[in-house]
Amino acid sequence: MRLVENSEQTVKLSCRNVWKVYGKKPDYYFDTSGYDIKPVELADRMRKDGAIPAAANVSFDVHVGEIFVVMGLSGSGKSTVVRCLSRLVEPTHGQILLDGEDLLKKTPAELIDIRRHKMGMVFQSFGLLPHLTVAENIAFPLKLQGLGSSERRERAARVIELVGLKGRESSFPRQLSGGQQQRVGIARSLAVEPELWFLDEPFSALDPLIRRQMQDEFLRIQQVLKKSIVFITHDFLEALRIADRMMIMRDGMVVQIGTPAELIVNPADDYVAEFTADVPLVRVLQAGDVMRPSDGDTSTLPQVASTTTVEDILSELAKHSSGLAVSDGGHVVGIVTPQSVIAALAHEAEARHTVAENNQETYA
Repeated sequence: MRLVENSEQTVKLSCRNVWKVYGKKPDYYFDTSGYDIKPVELADRMRKDGAIPAAANVSFDVHVGEIFVVMGLSGSGKSTVVRCLSRLVEPTHGQILLDGEDLLKKTPAELIDIRRHKMGMVFQSFGLLPHLTVAENIAFPLKLQGLGSSERRERAARVIELVGLKGRESSFPRQLSGGQQQRVGIARSLAVEPELWFLDEPFSALDPLIRRQMQDEFLRIQQVLKKSIVFITHDFLEALRIADRMMIMRDGMVVQIGTPAELIVNPADDYVAEFTADVPLVRVLQAGDVMRPSDGDTSTLPQVASTTTVEDILSELAKHSSGLAVSDGGHVVGIVTPQSVIAALAHEAEARHTVAENNQETYA
């Protein structure tokens, strides 16, 4: 899990009360003059009428440089939402603001220009053109932008090296492995130098080993480029590795938004708890969560950042049983000891157990 510095200061993308309704007269439900219907009741009414609220009153912000993960089971509405953000699917109601400008008010020509220059998209299906080489596939969207051949080659070469495909420029898609094909898809979307990047389950078709390698590659690229990213997945462990914040959806609606740690430690309901039930707490809790106040000189203790996960500090604790100094912004803010880790893990495990019991009682 990574953290974005000062991400709360700048919102890149804002999704406000967005609905996507499939049916005969979807706009009918939003003629609300004279009355107001709560979103849950409105969605229920649509279903009774035979309409399908694929996205229902969805609201969230994506900060500059943030990886915002959207999760949910099949049919939860996550892919519909990401397609609404780019208007590949036209929202029925709501606002989608990019840098404060409503994308739903853009003309078709303006929207094409935004997609070509500000947005990058990667989907589960690689969508490579089989008759073009790696370099030609990557340069293809640049040709649509009208860039000259020399600049296309230069940009393509830059992203080819970035995604680790140097030496395969002249290969055709059929000559590449699944992981390599996905790298081409990622490179192609990066070649346009997008400000906003949409990835819809880009690694789900890959085998587990290659999938983890691609996650590592994705995080490495993000460390370099610091894009604003909306990443769709149904795999919580994948979300745990890459998300700054995440949103869980069900039946087209937002269930909970927060950091992975917030969702695991304090799930909103049993649906969220099911996603997080098998995640080890040591992967989520950080040094700042398990430290205690320092009551003496810490100058001789090794230091760890407050955002370091418990999983990553356990080996250091085994070497330094007297503890580790926890730093935040260059200042020591506490100390982690084996005892403080055990106490924190026990407390959080008990809290999860209590939440699970309460959810069982609520939904019994």
